[in-house]
Amino acid sequence: MTENIFWLFEAAIKPGEYDNFKTVMGEMIASTEQEPGTSNYEFFLNADRTICHIYERYADSDAALTHVGNFGANFAERFMASVEPTKFVVYGPASDELKGILDGFGAEYMTPLDGFAK
Repeated sequence: MTENIFWLFEAAIKPGEYDNFKTVMGEMIASTEQEPGTSNYEFFLNADRTICHIYERYADSDAALTHVGNFGANFAERFMASVEPTKFVVYGPASDELKGILDGFGAEYMTPLDGFAK
């Protein structure tokens, strides 16, 4: 099994907030690309641009904590003003410290059972 932490965050884009969402999303992508231990940071939209899925993957809990700290300090207020979270599922062996932060976003945790990662 892997130490990777990954999640799928689903949010409804608030009416009239798509442009603001798109602006902060671009800034978040540019910033997150520079974070060590981040391997995936991908945004997906439904056809009418009202639902966004964000897939994020980190080497381990420490890398995820780095990202969450950066997000909180630089983007959380503007991002959360443009979306309404609807689902947040976290996969992998998240540390208690990481869980303590992600709990504030309503995270559901799925623990590893079996399989492999390449």
